[in-house]
Amino acid sequence: MLRRRINLLFGGDEKRVDSRTIYVGHRPCPATEAFIPPKFCDNRIVSSKYTIWNFLPKNLFEQFRRIANFYFLIIFLVQVIVDTPTSPVTSGLPLFFVITVTAIKQGYEDWLRHKADYEVNKYPVIVLEDGRSIRKESEKIKVGDIVEVVEDETFPCDLILLQSTRDDDTCFVTTASLDGESNHKTHYTVPDTEKDLQSLNATIECEQPQPDLYKFVGRMHIYKTDQEPAVRSLGPENLLLKGATLKNTKKIYGVAVYTGMETKMALNYQGKSQKRSAVEKSINAFLLVYLCILISKAVVCTTLKYVWQSQDGQDEPWYNEKTQKEKDTYVYLKMFTDFLSFMVLFNFIIPVSMYVTVEMQKFLGSFFITWDKDFFDPEIQEGALVNTSDLNEELGQVEYVFTDKTGTLTQNNMEYIECCIDGFQYRNSDSMSELDGFCVTDGPVSKLQQKAGRDKEELFLRALCLCHTVQVKEAGPDEIDSDQVDGLVSELSQPDEQRGFIASSPDEVALVKGAMKHGFTFLGLENKSMKIRNRENNVELYDLLHVLNFDPVRRRMSVIVRSKSGETLLFCKGADSSIFPRVRQEEVDRIRMHVERNATEGYRTLCVAYKQLSPEEFAVADAGLRDARLALQDREEKLMAVYNQVETSMSLIGATAVEDRLQEEAAETMEALQGAGMKVWVLTGDKMETAKSTCYACRLFQRGTELLELTVRTLEDGGRKREERLHELLLDYHKKAVQDAPPVKAGVTRSWSTANQEYGFIVDGATLSLVMNPSPDTNSSRYKSLFLQICQNCTAVLCCRMAPLQKAQIVKMVKNSKGSPITLSIGDGANDVSMILEAHVGIGIKGKEGRQAVRNSDYAIPKLKHLKKLLLAHGHLYYVRIAHLVQYFFYKNLCFILPQFLYQFFCGYSQQPLYDAAYLTMYNICFTSMPILAFSLLEQHIAIEYLLDNATLYREIAKNAMLKWGPFLYWTVLGIFQGLLFFFGVKYLFSNPALQDNGQVFGNWSYGTIVFTVLVFTVTLKLALDTRHWTWINHFVIWGSLAFYVFFSFFWGGIIWPFLKQQRLYFVFANMLSSVSAWLVIILLILLSLLPDILLMVFRKPRGPHARQLSEGSLLQTARSLPSPRCPTSI
Repeated sequence: MLRRRINLLFGGDEKRVDSRTIYVGHRPCPATEAFIPPKFCDNRIVSSKYTIWNFLPKNLFEQFRRIANFYFLIIFLVQVIVDTPTSPVTSGLPLFFVITVTAIKQGYEDWLRHKADYEVNKYPVIVLEDGRSIRKESEKIKVGDIVEVVEDETFPCDLILLQSTRDDDTCFVTTASLDGESNHKTHYTVPDTEKDLQSLNATIECEQPQPDLYKFVGRMHIYKTDQEPAVRSLGPENLLLKGATLKNTKKIYGVAVYTGMETKMALNYQGKSQKRSAVEKSINAFLLVYLCILISKAVVCTTLKYVWQSQDGQDEPWYNEKTQKEKDTYVYLKMFTDFLSFMVLFNFIIPVSMYVTVEMQKFLGSFFITWDKDFFDPEIQEGALVNTSDLNEELGQVEYVFTDKTGTLTQNNMEYIECCIDGFQYRNSDSMSELDGFCVTDGPVSKLQQKAGRDKEELFLRALCLCHTVQVKEAGPDEIDSDQVDGLVSELSQPDEQRGFIASSPDEVALVKGAMKHGFTFLGLENKSMKIRNRENNVELYDLLHVLNFDPVRRRMSVIVRSKSGETLLFCKGADSSIFPRVRQEEVDRIRMHVERNATEGYRTLCVAYKQLSPEEFAVADAGLRDARLALQDREEKLMAVYNQVETSMSLIGATAVEDRLQEEAAETMEALQGAGMKVWVLTGDKMETAKSTCYACRLFQRGTELLELTVRTLEDGGRKREERLHELLLDYHKKAVQDAPPVKAGVTRSWSTANQEYGFIVDGATLSLVMNPSPDTNSSRYKSLFLQICQNCTAVLCCRMAPLQKAQIVKMVKNSKGSPITLSIGDGANDVSMILEAHVGIGIKGKEGRQAVRNSDYAIPKLKHLKKLLLAHGHLYYVRIAHLVQYFFYKNLCFILPQFLYQFFCGYSQQPLYDAAYLTMYNICFTSMPILAFSLLEQHIAIEYLLDNATLYREIAKNAMLKWGPFLYWTVLGIFQGLLFFFGVKYLFSNPALQDNGQVFGNWSYGTIVFTVLVFTVTLKLALDTRHWTWINHFVIWGSLAFYVFFSFFWGGIIWPFLKQQRLYFVFANMLSSVSAWLVIILLILLSLLPDILLMVFRKPRGPHARQLSEGSLLQTARSLPSPRCPTSI
């Protein structure tokens, strides 16, 4: 059982021998055998984390695993157990507030998950039982049930397709919710099943549940009376996955094979690993510093207390003096108790409420991204999406951007451009062109007389019409969506002109359309027979014998067809790297130039080949394919072996070129990111020439950029072993790009540093494998180190022919490099999920394609152009806000507790509190929490328009600039200065014993109240000085908090509260305000405390052109949003 669970978890079950047997319709087969119904899990989906019963203990356990919460719990327990100077309420109430707010937030999120689960589990479905259609809830489906699904419904569990209303026994499904592919996939019924499903006696033997969406191995035994059981192979083409949607098919029947949490969708659901932001790490570092300060204060006070008490007459009064024996009893226990008491007294220096404020700031702040109208895309009628609010500030710290090419930098909207047949070019336009020494009018094939032979032309166009998995849609005006291609896999939504076709990849439809423009039309597939119309308008029929499906390893797909004349033909199309080694070299030489030129121009190229199979060759291939498809173990490996055996000794006919246009504002976005100091890497599965031209079009490579190429081609140039050549090239490029390059000055943008040579680096997947996984006798770490240093010194890096796992390896390598730079990955397809999950911040591109990348991302945006505002504006502002919030919290708590520490020197270290318990409790919760929360949500120290126009401003906050030790020291010194001023300023006031008209003397609670009043007003007005973007909310919370403090102080001290044993502040506040001296000191101390900030603001010169030195006419909108220079403390 443990082994099975481990296998399910890691997907390592292809080589497992254990399988499950399913009785279709729960009928025993054959009837003579004893029927023991197997036990499988039910069809309930559970994605929630808590239940009603375990929510409280589980949530509390998780919250107290956080060091800060656990620390305050210990402090609270110490206050309860030990006789401490402050009430347990002072630390218990803030802790309770933090725990409650967090629990409510997490409980609400889990309630939403419960709600979603309930909707899925209670969804009505139709199940066939004893010849009747019975409506059930989805959760009651059992393995073996025959389920009915109608068009546009989602499949409630994983089903084997038994019957379809379509004449060709197929159905179409979309799997966008599973793998991001929104094309219509074709699935097939199991051959030879009964039309009447009630009379079907069959068992299914298949593999145990595993998460791979594209793998399924099984076989079906069909029992008929007086006949041997028929065995039919089952593969992914027979399996309908839970979450997929039935399309273009009225109704299907299928038998449930995997249910509930054993479905492939549920097995693929995995919570994303928790990503921690750099700010959170800075908070923990600062917390340790303040913890050291706290322990130091407690140690100093405890030590001085016992030093002071050791002096004669200081310990006890003469009438109650202790004996020496009493003094020496439990002395160490007393010292430890005193130490704990001082820890409790000073523990407010650690801001417990900061955590809940930061959490609220992140959660509420994420709505500003969702609400941003600039992110709304009218085409898909959607805006931005935030899946993880914990990383808002990381958007302002990005150093490396890893982007996919197809569908991200480009539109993934394929358009047929031209083809090359037997070395001659055929363009799809009416323009005149002179190529290959011919001056011809490009157009339909029939007009080209000086090109390839007519037989070759027709053979090539037949290959385009037959070698694909395109289906002709029967009816309906709806636009057809199509699939993904990124060299490996990518995504597309087809435009209106391609209605009528259901495609398995975007360029397949483009190629079928291209053949149509040259006179050959694909009419569809009927009863395993493909129909095409040639340019004489005659219909040709071909029997479809086998489809050798495309896969990322082979990078090609083939079909085997038989013409009416009895010829058996294999047509194959794929990437040049996979086709060229399988055809004759002289054919390659004629076409290679066209392929490379098309790739250089940015077109996607595919090569087309064919092979005529003799009856003996076909018989061997047919038997091999059938045997491999019936295998339960190693089916993929066996099929691959047969594919490779058949696809050899082919003849190359020609090549095609389709265009994938750039995304809107792709070049401007990339330029802005580089201007902001980010390194952009393009990771794609596409071929090098195509990707290189895209990089030039996006301005990642400039015309003056020297390209350093580390590909299979350059490794084979030297004629030596690859490892030797790789080492030589790495050393050469390292010398050129790293050792000989002048040091780059911080803050110098690309356009200003044109005097220096810029380098671009190009690497392919095969070479990267050599770098990452070299042979045992080579130095792995040396290769990686050289490779990484070269990459980091280049303005842009292009990684082509990359597998999805290699994309993640690249991101991980940079993420773990020296300095731990913040990485961002952006992509649109299922093949980008690995790098999106690996990076610090993952961005998914929305659109019409699919949602796999979006669901696994931290943020999702409709278009690439939105990335500019997301980083340069939202990211910049979020980082500045939360950095200010963190520094401000530590500062105001230092101001708060330093007078309490100083007070101990004047009260005999007796642990006497300076402030009342109500003030201790409410300082962080009520009096000072709302202004900083509003500031951290609404502050715009620089106008958004200016941030977008001046990308270099992003560099000023790079590398966590505002949370480094320098700014932290500034805030700490400011807190110490103001704390000293508060305490000794009020002490100077109290040097005059009579502060009231009647000569009455103020007591220690008046002293503490005056200090606290100065403190609350100072820290709140300090925040008001820092505010650059005032809204009515800022005004309300800042002035409202001060008014609330005054009101509360009058209210708390003006009433005799029956539940209080002692009322320390009874009329203290009102009495204090009756003294003119107290008023004068309060106002003077507030002004003196804020004087450094005021002087800095007055005398500091405004920096940069954003200091309102531009005329209103030229920059009216920006100037309107910039009332004053930037905040001096926000550096």
